[in-house]
Amino acid sequence: MAVNRPGVIGIIGGSGVYDIDALQDKQWKKVESSFGEPSDECLFGTLNGQLMVFLPRHGRGHKIPPSAINYRANIDALKRAGVTDLISVSAVGSLKEELPPGTFVIVDQFIDRSFAREKSFFGTGLVAHVSMAHPVCNRLGHHLEHAARGLQLPVVRNGTYLVMEGPQFSTLAESRLYRQWGCDVIGMTNMPEAKLAREAEICYASVAMVTDFDCWHPDHDAVTVDAIIKVLLANADNARSLVQAVTPALATDQQAFACACRKALEFALITGLQARDPALAAKLDAVAGRLLNTED
Repeated sequence: MAVNRPGVIGIIGGSGVYDIDALQDKQWKKVESSFGEPSDECLFGTLNGQLMVFLPRHGRGHKIPPSAINYRANIDALKRAGVTDLISVSAVGSLKEELPPGTFVIVDQFIDRSFAREKSFFGTGLVAHVSMAHPVCNRLGHHLEHAARGLQLPVVRNGTYLVMEGPQFSTLAESRLYRQWGCDVIGMTNMPEAKLAREAEICYASVAMVTDFDCWHPDHDAVTVDAIIKVLLANADNARSLVQAVTPALATDQQAFACACRKALEFALITGLQARDPALAAKLDAVAGRLLNTED
């Protein structure tokens, strides 16, 4: 008989988030992926008895630029590690005056302006179309908001994250355009990460941590590196506290098993059984195994 339990909590983001004093049984392990090399090994550990897996998005030491991250391998590796609930933590610039440095934005929408990245596990030989109308898990967002408010962190629920390719920052014209579009924050990493998490049937939530105002702001050029580093360090401290605070709620969430994110592929596979590429199907053993392994 199946047991309805939340599963494994995953965290993907900067290495500073992993330095949680209460994290026990810590062990770095290499998780192989059929989509190439992940950014780094995964750090496995337990927090108050809850199994957690951490993955440095850019690798330890921040050695991989946004465009070179193997997003498919990262998500595939986390899926193979058993992750069911994934919290993305990333640094962003603010596109609104009311979102000053230090603010945590629990994102609910994205505009994907990246163009040099593999954005799907599926392709020729096995086609799938998942819904991205609501690209993050509302259940996870609710828990993160509640935990952040309990810690009295400066948090805003809902916001649109503009994902740019990078590694250069925006031009002034681009920054002004994104503000006209109604975007709230800008960064370089949450796409195709969110799309791939959806394809892998992993619940995904994004915590965007504001480090500074984007270049539209009149005071942008006066911001010093020291000031940004100070905000980054404070954000990392708050992110660690947030992870600790949200873990008990996620570990005991009885609604997790029935979350729609975990069945995102239910009606997404388009290619008929006889037309499927066996090699691609084999690569998808973790991502889509729930369906592929039960089909005749």
